[in-house]
Amino acid sequence: MASEAAVKLPIYMDNHATTRVDPRVLEAMLPYFSEIYGNAASRNHEFGWVAEQAVDKAREQVAKLIGATAKEIVLTSGATESNNLAIKGVAEMYREKGNHIITEVTEHKCVLDTCKRLEKHGYRITYLPVRTDGLIDLDQLKDAMTDETILVSIMAANNEIGILQPIREIGKLCHEKGVLFHTDAVQAAGKVPFNVIEDNVDLASVSAHKIYGPKGVGALYVRRRNPRVQLVAQMDGGGHERGMRSGTLNVPGIVGLGAACEVAQLDMGEESKRLFALRESLREQITSQLDEVYINGSMEHRLPGSINISFAYVEGESLLMGINDIAVSSGSACTSATLEPSYVLKALGAGDELAHSSIRFGLGRFNTQAEVDYVATKIVEVVRRLRELSPLYEMHKEGIDLSKVKWAAEPVNH
Repeated sequence: MASEAAVKLPIYMDNHATTRVDPRVLEAMLPYFSEIYGNAASRNHEFGWVAEQAVDKAREQVAKLIGATAKEIVLTSGATESNNLAIKGVAEMYREKGNHIITEVTEHKCVLDTCKRLEKHGYRITYLPVRTDGLIDLDQLKDAMTDETILVSIMAANNEIGILQPIREIGKLCHEKGVLFHTDAVQAAGKVPFNVIEDNVDLASVSAHKIYGPKGVGALYVRRRNPRVQLVAQMDGGGHERGMRSGTLNVPGIVGLGAACEVAQLDMGEESKRLFALRESLREQITSQLDEVYINGSMEHRLPGSINISFAYVEGESLLMGINDIAVSSGSACTSATLEPSYVLKALGAGDELAHSSIRFGLGRFNTQAEVDYVATKIVEVVRRLRELSPLYEMHKEGIDLSKVKWAAEPVNH
């Protein structure tokens, strides 16, 4: 097992939240902060032309990663904006065709909240449930479609549990029914094969900072033929991005997005094998030493570097405090003064206690085997220590069925 001396602390294993900028990406970006500083929309001098060339190259790099053409790439401030533009843009443009949109309960908040906003404006939204493995049921999707359905928005890979949805089949169903298909491909693009043509995708959101690029920049793929997708702009101004997204382009960020996509494309095959091996090593070390440990979601349809584990009889926040030299995220989201269990895990059927005791491990490009060994050892040690303090775990070990225990109420002394 790895000693503390062998690894540099703290260890970062929260690569689904964000990633470190790859040195190759940083190198590509640096000149555009000071030496090449023109506005890409300045058409009448060299400073603008050079900036525009850099943007065009980045557009090509993004398009190549996902099997699109450069003209189909709309540059945005990130995936939240891309998702908003795709869903609201379609909703407004196709309002006369219908007002029904289908999504799923485990989508990212920026998709769910966009749909909730549209509900207030008279749109009808169907939120499909997921099975215990995290996947939607294609028959339920088919049954949910009506003549009024204008858009289906289902994410390619889930940000909390790493589950890969059958987007090719979903897209095929949508195209058979003449319905547009949008996918939030943020966690999938650059990590697993994703091709908008082969996967029957009409709109796809991507983000630089999930693939070792800078924060605050992303893109939306908008299909130009078979069918040609039209959107109503959500931000008005100088008509940048073919009228779909106005605003001065963030040239250094866009260069970084392009470089990150190119690196991801070159390295994806080797990187996914390496991350899969690291993830399986982490899983094996934890599950072989601890009982009452549950993997959330399908093991088969999953991102190579992603695993979400619930540790029964352990309180999630205590576990996070016990491993404070490891950056991971908990299955429970802290919102103001309340601790809400993860809505994604609850959708899979996990009870509140189990949802609260879940940890998301996001392995990435810069993680090592020594770090995995250290993290596994530390997790096992902390879970064992916390369980020693748990009367419920002791009862479970004694074979008592906790679901059948009648808990006596404490007498109240007035």
